[in-house]
Amino acid sequence: MAYTLSVTTDHQQERIMPLTRVSMRRGKPAAYRKAILEGLYQAMRETFNVPEGDRFMILTEHDQDNFAYDANYLGIKRSDDLVIIQVTVSNTRPRAQKQELYRRIVEKLTASPGLRPEDIFINLVEVLPENWSFGHGVAQYVQ
Repeated sequence: MAYTLSVTTDHQQERIMPLTRVSMRRGKPAAYRKAILEGLYQAMRETFNVPEGDRFMILTEHDQDNFAYDANYLGIKRSDDLVIIQVTVSNTRPRAQKQELYRRIVEKLTASPGLRPEDIFINLVEVLPENWSFGHGVAQYVQ
């Protein structure tokens, strides 16, 4: 199985492959859902150095009874168009790069499919490189 590694300026390997999960209420058209995934992919390519074709994304739709959220948590007025995005990555990126990713995701998803910034919830989960296996029962990022 092919996987991608890049070398950082201090000659340490940077694991760049993200696993992205999107949860949202059921009922949006396929083009809307596709625009979310495409916007996420483009934001990651632009801010996290994700190469072309490095796309592992899951979008799950939920019925109202299976999608609970606080409509006003932290003073942010959310609607039923809330999209919860969870991106799992290796713990290789600095805080500034993560903040740029959040900003770029919001820019992309407000442009298309037209989400409100208040309805974009992002959670970044960082894991150690040994916590990935891309197939064959092998931890490809472990040397």
